[in-house]
Amino acid sequence: MAFFLETLFGGLMAGMLYSLVALGFVLIFKASGVFNFAQGAMVLFAALAMARFAEWLPQWFGFESQLLANVLAFIVAGACMFVVAWLIERLVLRHLVNQEAATLLMATLGITYFLDGAGQTLFGSDIYRIDIGMPKDPIFILDGMFEGGILINKEDLYAAAIAAALVILLSLFFQKTSTGRALRAVADDHQAAQSIGIPLNRIWVIVWCVAGVVALVAGMIWGSKLGVQFSLTTVALRALPVIILGGLTSVPGAIIGGLIIGVGEKLSEVYIGPMVGGGIEIWFAYVLALVFLLFRPQGLFGEKIIDRV
Repeated sequence: MAFFLETLFGGLMAGMLYSLVALGFVLIFKASGVFNFAQGAMVLFAALAMARFAEWLPQWFGFESQLLANVLAFIVAGACMFVVAWLIERLVLRHLVNQEAATLLMATLGITYFLDGAGQTLFGSDIYRIDIGMPKDPIFILDGMFEGGILINKEDLYAAAIAAALVILLSLFFQKTSTGRALRAVADDHQAAQSIGIPLNRIWVIVWCVAGVVALVAGMIWGSKLGVQFSLTTVALRALPVIILGGLTSVPGAIIGGLIIGVGEKLSEVYIGPMVGGGIEIWFAYVLALVFLLFRPQGLFGEKIIDRV
């Protein structure tokens, strides 16, 4: 039982990180109706910015505090993501209002390759380290219930807590604020939203800024765990089954979908993998997503599309 709970907790913590990346997709889709393939590149760009500024700022200003360097680097990297969001709206999205979804999709592909190249040009292409002080030592919990207790990685626990806090804040933002309601109105109908005075361009800048902050937090956590390298862009591919499972328009769906995928991957690899030679964790999420596409394409919490003729 203890081993099962260790696996379960590990899956839940991994699932929260998947949810964090999936949130970027959901935010952009809710506001613009476009599937943002640039989310992985945004995660990489934000992580590179934070890693490099945390290295450069102490050299430029002559201080030695790593905590201060991380805080300032996070602020500067966040400002960089705001500038990126403003440029995307000003140079790309403003000229594609009310265009077909395929046109917007191709635009995000172009943004992906631009951010990949710009990140390499500005910050370099080596593997960089982000040290935000998260403890990496394992801890044992529930010693009294199970012999030896349950082993949990502290870093995973802190990362899951950060992701959960951000998810809660975003959910409150969408449900309780006038800007959040405006974002949902724009997602439902661009032209109708404009007709009642909602400034579409400003809304798109806001949502891309929020998605940029989400990408920064995701990049910071993944960079702390794996190092900042260009393979971080593939993290977005791990989030695709999450949004298919939870629904493209649902913030709670991204959370629940991430948890299901995280737990399913860990449990299937541990309990089924030895029977079939392993490797289930690599493809489990995509097979589950395929099943949902066949039988419930809108996902668990997505809005069902009804066409009236």
